[in-house]
Amino acid sequence: MLTKSDIVAPHGGTLVDCTVPAEERRERLREAAELPRVSLGSRTISDLQMISTGVFSPLEGFMHKEDYESIVEDMRLTNGLAWSLPVTLAASEDTARTLSEGFEVALVDSDGEPVATMLLRERYRYDKERESQMVYRTTDADHPGVAALYGQGEVLLGGEVTLLQPPDRGRFPGYYYEPRELRAAFAEKGWKRVVGFQTRNPVHRAHEHIQKTALETVDGLLLNPLVGETKSDDIPADVRMKSYETILDRYYPKNRVMLAVFPAAMRYAGPREAIFHAVCRKNYGCTHFIVGRDHAGVGDYYGTYDAQAIFEEFEPGELGITPLMFEHAFFCTDCQNMASGKTCPHDLSSHVFLSGTKVREMLGKGEYPPPEFSRPEVIEVLMESMRES
Repeated sequence: MLTKSDIVAPHGGTLVDCTVPAEERRERLREAAELPRVSLGSRTISDLQMISTGVFSPLEGFMHKEDYESIVEDMRLTNGLAWSLPVTLAASEDTARTLSEGFEVALVDSDGEPVATMLLRERYRYDKERESQMVYRTTDADHPGVAALYGQGEVLLGGEVTLLQPPDRGRFPGYYYEPRELRAAFAEKGWKRVVGFQTRNPVHRAHEHIQKTALETVDGLLLNPLVGETKSDDIPADVRMKSYETILDRYYPKNRVMLAVFPAAMRYAGPREAIFHAVCRKNYGCTHFIVGRDHAGVGDYYGTYDAQAIFEEFEPGELGITPLMFEHAFFCTDCQNMASGKTCPHDLSSHVFLSGTKVREMLGKGEYPPPEFSRPEVIEVLMESMRES
């Protein structure tokens, strides 16, 4: 059996753990009740938990100004380590004025209950338009990531956090793993080479094709769907999870695949989020990460393969995880199998491809997408959800 030390090292070399020991929890919660408070939305609570359990290693809290500016400008922490997205805690000016640097504050949920404390190191202003342009490549408020940024407070609070409550295992507790738990599972299975796959959509034939192609070269596949906050028109997480269970049960080798949720919020930051997603999967213990067409994209803000090209901006080995690049896959009626532009000689008239928007339109009308697009069992899961809604 492998040991956890045989698995790829976490980003920065150490898996972060910012959770309070269980025996200290009651006293720390009592103390937190007396501290100045900062209220967190669902996205920030998700970030807090991801920091605290090590998914965002090496981060130990919300970013200080120097790290924030370095990431926005250069996609690196001030120590030079690659990191592509800001992870910040925003507050209103009124709230920020009530807080003192160098002292602890309580981070509370929507019910006013403390979930963590933060040693407030710094309060600082920031340029939302600059962050939008650098991170999202647009300042258009119709972009969901930009809209979220524009809607948050004017002051950022930086400092180390301590999670006081047990990590929230969410709506899918049977599929929730902290990085240390997932790494232990990989070690127990003897997987040295593990490929991660990010998705916020049901698995269709193109996904299945690239996952299984990647699986030919590694020991195991981590199907790691994002189940945090997404756009309102994305297919709900519970429907997606049911579709994953269905396809894995019938069409994948059970001893070579794990399904585990990724409880992060979706940023829709395209290329930068592809780097972010890869690093998080490295912290989970993956050695490889699949990057397909328009990874983490939305609308027409990014080129089809921009999320692959951004990996070239880092030195070989700098990220510590190997990206596996795949072109857009489709079913070819002439080839009679799945293919891509690299392997298929036929023109577009032979290619079966449906956009996510088109699939949702068909489902809404009660029409079944063709079996060349997705497994019938998966389509039935989606149709059932439409009938119930």
